[in-house]
Amino acid sequence: QVQLVESGGGLVQAGGSLRLSCAASGIIFSISVMGWYRQAPGKQRELVARISRAGSTSYADSVKGRFTISRDNAKATVELQMNGLKPEDTAVYYCNEELRGAWGQGIQVTVSS
Repeated sequence: QVQLVESGGGLVQAGGSLRLSCAASGIIFSISVMGWYRQAPGKQRELVARISRAGSTSYADSVKGRFTISRDNAKATVELQMNGLKPEDTAVYYCNEELRGAWGQGIQVTVSS
């Protein structure tokens, strides 16, 4: 059974930083494509960043240059370093394993102005 557990969210002032982590189990992590999504109130869930099994990354235009996704296959974790946070980054952030369509429970990130 696939399990994704997010950690690291919280409240931060605009311009600050947070680092989200997602611990995966029940999958062969090294061959999994992983992503971070977010959903703000009243909005659809959107892809924030994605990392392939080879380590290639892609980002939403709104976070390019500010967010960095990385993975540690030995620890079966994927992380999202978020710098220069803006109030519009406020959302529930979800970890995703692409092949199985598995989701974490979500974690709140709130950026105050």
